[in-house]
Amino acid sequence: MLEDNEELFVDDLPESEVDNGENTGLFEHLSLKVDRGQEPLRIDKYLLNFRQNSSRNKISQTCRAGNVVVNGTVVKQNYKVRPGDEISVLLARPPRQNILTPQDIPLNIIYEDDDLVVIDKAPGMVVHPGHGNWDGTLINALAFHFEKNGIKSDLDRVGLVHRIDKDTSGLLVVAKNEYALSFLAKQFFDRKTKRLYWAFVWGNVEEDQGTITGHIGRHPKNRMQMTVYEDGSQGKHAVSHYKVLERFRYMTWIECKLETGRTHQIRAHFKHIGHTLFNDERYEGHIPLRGQNLPKYKQFINNMFEILPRHALHAHTLGFVHPVTKKEMYFESPMPADMDAAVKKWRNYLEK
Repeated sequence: MLEDNEELFVDDLPESEVDNGENTGLFEHLSLKVDRGQEPLRIDKYLLNFRQNSSRNKISQTCRAGNVVVNGTVVKQNYKVRPGDEISVLLARPPRQNILTPQDIPLNIIYEDDDLVVIDKAPGMVVHPGHGNWDGTLINALAFHFEKNGIKSDLDRVGLVHRIDKDTSGLLVVAKNEYALSFLAKQFFDRKTKRLYWAFVWGNVEEDQGTITGHIGRHPKNRMQMTVYEDGSQGKHAVSHYKVLERFRYMTWIECKLETGRTHQIRAHFKHIGHTLFNDERYEGHIPLRGQNLPKYKQFINNMFEILPRHALHAHTLGFVHPVTKKEMYFESPMPADMDAAVKKWRNYLEK
């Protein structure tokens, strides 16, 4: 997913436009080689020389989670570096944001223990502050929840492991301590989590199941969009697998599994094959694919846009290994009310 020393920040994309559940801005992958003249030194102290804004506890918990590898072998914090050692480190880091203000905002928490919390996010809620959304976010709400319930942590902020965009609904896991954050971050980085998305896309997708492959990079003319480069000349390798769940003649309900995690991956891939997400204004999904000159159909679609006033994307499932118990955790989020209403209206329309 990452090249050495690659940063995942997307500074010119507002957080409300960074979706598909991936970890944009949340991980840093360091690749270091120890100098010839280096004296033996504990690796937690050594790494602080390169990340002075990190605490020693953060580095120690990163080691404990198995995120520090020397010469191909996972090491603990008391390992002493030697000249020539090749070190690979995966650090979870906070998104760029102002001082966090706790806010009393309702949250749908479906699981919580001493180490993590799983949330079913409603559409319309930004995940974390930034780029014009400095309050009213899920992270502001969680900060209030933690403060109200006396939850203490060695984190200096809410432990965001991954995120989904403002208009995407569904499941998120948030860590409560540095160890849980590092442990979960490694699973997302290695793509070992289990996640499925539901989406409505324009048109009748021809195959019952399939795979979309194509490098995804910034659109050359519209910096707020991502696009597919088939020749691989730009962007990053991306693979999306899908399965058709139900067909509505002019719209298809699909289930999508991402093999890679690129910004706007589902949105860009399906637009590329001619099946833009329903009502995805950023990618022209707010324009009916066909039948615009038919008054009855045009009115029906306008009513649909009122029922579902956002792009139709939902993080349906989330599975991961618990950082402490090491047990597999698995959660499902039901179809959100607006998407469910849209499905029922399509079925009713086709029966007439």
